[in-house]
Amino acid sequence: MPIKELSIDLETYCEVDLRKTGIYRYAEDDSFEILLIAVSIDSGPVTVYDLTKEILPHEVLHALVDDTIIKWAFNASFERICLSNWLKKHHPKLLSEGFLSPNSWRCSMVWSAYLGLPLSLEGVGTVLKLKDQKLKEGGGLIRYFCLPCKPTKVNGGRTRNYPNHAPDKWLAFIDYNKRDVEVELAIKEKLRNHPVPDFVWEEYHQDQVINDRGIGIDVDFVKAAIAIDEESKAKIQEELKELTGLEKPNSVLQMIGWLREHGVTTDSLDKKAVKELLKAVDEKTAKVLKLRQQAAKSSVSKYQAMMNCVCKDGRARGMFQFYGANRTGRWAGRLVQLQNLPQNHLLDLDEAREIFKTGDLEATELLYDTQDTLSQLIRTAFVPRDGKKFIVCDFSAIEARVLSHLASEKWRIRVFEQSKDIYCMSASQMFGVPVEKHGQNSDLRQKGKIAELACGYGGAIGALKAMGAIDMGLNEEELQPLVDSWRQANPNIVLFWWDVDKAVKSAVKFQEQTETHGIQFKARKGMLFITLPSGRKLAYVKPKMGENQFGGESVTYEGTGTAKRWERLESYGPKFVENIVQAISRDILAYSMKQLKDFKIVGHIHDEVIIECDQDQSLDKIASLMGVAPDWMSDINLRADGYECLFYQKD
Repeated sequence: MPIKELSIDLETYCEVDLRKTGIYRYAEDDSFEILLIAVSIDSGPVTVYDLTKEILPHEVLHALVDDTIIKWAFNASFERICLSNWLKKHHPKLLSEGFLSPNSWRCSMVWSAYLGLPLSLEGVGTVLKLKDQKLKEGGGLIRYFCLPCKPTKVNGGRTRNYPNHAPDKWLAFIDYNKRDVEVELAIKEKLRNHPVPDFVWEEYHQDQVINDRGIGIDVDFVKAAIAIDEESKAKIQEELKELTGLEKPNSVLQMIGWLREHGVTTDSLDKKAVKELLKAVDEKTAKVLKLRQQAAKSSVSKYQAMMNCVCKDGRARGMFQFYGANRTGRWAGRLVQLQNLPQNHLLDLDEAREIFKTGDLEATELLYDTQDTLSQLIRTAFVPRDGKKFIVCDFSAIEARVLSHLASEKWRIRVFEQSKDIYCMSASQMFGVPVEKHGQNSDLRQKGKIAELACGYGGAIGALKAMGAIDMGLNEEELQPLVDSWRQANPNIVLFWWDVDKAVKSAVKFQEQTETHGIQFKARKGMLFITLPSGRKLAYVKPKMGENQFGGESVTYEGTGTAKRWERLESYGPKFVENIVQAISRDILAYSMKQLKDFKIVGHIHDEVIIECDQDQSLDKIASLMGVAPDWMSDINLRADGYECLFYQKD
C-alpha cells in the first residue's frame, strides 16, 4: 500500500550553537550530522533508525523527496532543513541543491499555535493532558550526545560523546526520540476536529520559501562594524576608568556607588533614569553618564547576530517564525529580529556606510557619533544580490484603517479615502479646529498622534504614559481630557469595543454563537473561537467568566503570559478588538504576499515587505498589487507606498 504520510523527529549533532545560528547555518555546518530519525508511516508504530550504524530504508528515503507524500513534524522547518542538507551530502542524486519543497510538509507546532496552544512539544502535551508526555530526561541526553563536550582527564580528553561512551544513555536517547513522534501523533489525534484551513497551510508554505530564500548580508561591512564597535567601546572604557577611577565602570553597582560619592542618588542606570539624572548633574558627571550609555548600547549586538546566522553564500535565513504570535497569528522575528531594528535618520547614510566599512575608528570619530551611527547603520547591512535592488513597500496606517472600517467610523474612513494625515484629522476632530502638519495648529498634531497610538484599543492615562506622553511635553492633568476627547471623537469605535465585549461574554456564558460587526464568536468544548472575515479563526483555550480587578465581570482564558508561562489571562472588549484588528491586518499582509508570490520577497515586518528585484522593476506595480483589497473585505480602503534602495533602510 502506498505511503500517504510520514511523522518524523530527528536528533542531530553539530558543533555550532543552534540558538545563535538558527537552523540553516546549523545544518550546513561541516560538523552537522543526523544521529537518530524516528518515523511513523501513516500513523502506525514508530520506528527509530540509528544513522550512526544503519541506513535509512529505501521507501522512507524516497518518501522524503516525494511531494505527494505529506511529512509531519513539530517545528517542521528543523526536520525539513536538516534532511535537506543531509540528503545533499549523502544522496545528491535525490537532492543536489536548495531545500526540500515545503509544499508537502505540515507542522504540528503551527497547528498547536493556530489553536492558541503553547509553542513547545512539552507545553502542548501538558495542556492537552496527553497520556504519553515528552520525556523530561531529554535535556540531559541532548547535552550529552548532540553538543560538543569539554575535554577532561576523566573522559580521556575527548570533545564529543559517542553511543559507545554510554550505551545505556544511548538506549534512553532512542526512547526519547521515539516518544517525541508518539506525542506528535497524539497531538494530531487530539486536534483532528479543529483542522488548520488549507489557505493557512498555503501561507505557511510561502513563509518557508521566503525563509529558504534568505536575505543578503554585507559580511565585509558587518565585520568592519564589529571591529569598530569593539575598538570604540574599549576606548570609552579607558576614558571612564580615567574619569572615575573605577576598575569596572560598566558595573552597575560600581557606577551607582561612584555617583553616590559625587552626590547623585539613583537605583537604576536605565535610559529613562539617566535622562532624568542628566537634567541635574554637573558637567563631569554628565560626561560619565553619557559615555557609559554609549558603552552600554546593545543594539550593535545585532551585527554579531548577523555573523552568527549568515550562511556560506552570504545570506541570512530563518528570520521569520510563522504564527510566532499565536494570539493573532502574526509572524515573529527570529535571530537578527528585523521587527525591532533601530531607525535611521542620517542624511548621508550612503557616505557613512562607506566610511564605517573601512573599519577606521579615527575617521568615524572625526565625522560621526560612532556608537549612534553604528546603531543607525544596522539596517544597511542587509543588501540585495549584485545587480539587483530592494523595493520596500508598506501599508499606510493599516491598523487604523482596519479599526475604522470594522467600527464604521465614517469621518476616519473619509480621511483615508482622501489620503489625509490621520493624526492631524484626529486632532482636528478632538479639538474642533483645523490642524495642519506644518501649518495652523500644528502643535496639536502631536497630541492627535499620541492619542491615536494609545487610545484605539481602550487605552487611557497609563497607555498615554507608556507611549511617552509625559516625555513629549504633555502635562499629567492633560492626559484624562485627551482620552475623553479621543473617545468623544470616535463614538463608533468605543461602541465597537463594547459590542465585542458583549458578544464574547454571551458566547462564553451561554455556549452559543454570537456575531457583531462581521465577526463571529463561538464557545464550545473548552474553546472560544473568533472567526475573522478571512475565514481564519483566533482561538482561546478554556474560556470562562471571571471577575476583574474592579469587581466587574470579565472573560478569562488560558494562554502564554508576559512571563512566557502558561497561565490564566483576563481580557475584555477593547483587548479582544486589538487582537481582532491586528489579526485582520496580518491577514491583509498575507493576502498581499500571496499577490506578490511571483516576486522574490526576502523579508517582511508587520505591514512591510522587502522585495529583491531587477533594476528595471516598477515600484508602482508592487505598490498597486499591495493596495488591492482582499475579496473578503473588498470595500476597505488600502494604500501602500514604497521606495527603492541598494541596501535596506527606512525611507
